[in-house]
Amino acid sequence: MGYLLLAIASSAMVAVIMRLSTDRIKGNASMLALNYLMCAALGGAYALHGQGLAAGSGAGAALGMGAFNGALYLGSFMLMQWNTKNSGVVLTNVFMKLGLLVPMAVSVAVFGERAQVQQIVGFLIAIGAIFLINMEPRGEKMRFNWALAALLLAGGSADAMSKVFEQTGAAQYADLFLFCTFAAALLLCVALAAAKKEKPGLAEIGFGLLIGIPNFFSSKFLLLSLGSVPAVIAYPTYSVATLMTVTLAGVCFFKEKLGKRQWIALGVILVALVLLNI
Repeated sequence: MGYLLLAIASSAMVAVIMRLSTDRIKGNASMLALNYLMCAALGGAYALHGQGLAAGSGAGAALGMGAFNGALYLGSFMLMQWNTKNSGVVLTNVFMKLGLLVPMAVSVAVFGERAQVQQIVGFLIAIGAIFLINMEPRGEKMRFNWALAALLLAGGSADAMSKVFEQTGAAQYADLFLFCTFAAALLLCVALAAAKKEKPGLAEIGFGLLIGIPNFFSSKFLLLSLGSVPAVIAYPTYSVATLMTVTLAGVCFFKEKLGKRQWIALGVILVALVLLNI
């Protein structure tokens, strides 16, 4: 249970630090590059320690899938930055968690896994909640927040790639896959920062390296927790506890305000997340 609590704290910390950085940094790409530099360094250390960088028949697949996953990671993190600034830390984190709808769909459609009745119900509830929390009156028309929807798809696709590797890759190259993911995201970030002619200042360096630590360990601790906590308990606890922690932080520390309809939708999403994970 200790690893699970650390995973929850790490995941919530990423969202909170990201929110703290929004008004203090000027170069988003350079900050993300430093975040992935820290992640790649930690991932490489674990891969070397576990001999995950050794050559073998499965190394090429891990390299390719990791590189593609790195592009998805970069896209989801950039969308996370954008949405945190424009929609707040609470709604951004909600849609990051709802990204689990994507690997669920991939598991059923591609790998032939059978969804339980409660998971189908949770899926439908989550879809309905997405529209409830996003659709806002604007005169006689309704507006949909496509940036939040894009965040759900990008983050969910990155989770789906982990599922693809789990099903098709070699287990001994899991650390290599993780390292390549962060290394690819780092290279893309550096190229993006160079194209934008960004020069990282102290704020970008500090926040970037700081975000990278919990960003890496949120995934690492969750994997470690599965060795002692059943998945049916670990995943819903991780999702719901992180979501509630970030929500409380957003309301209490950042003075974010949610409307009555959004509070209702948030409660509905919590129910959907539990149903999706049991």
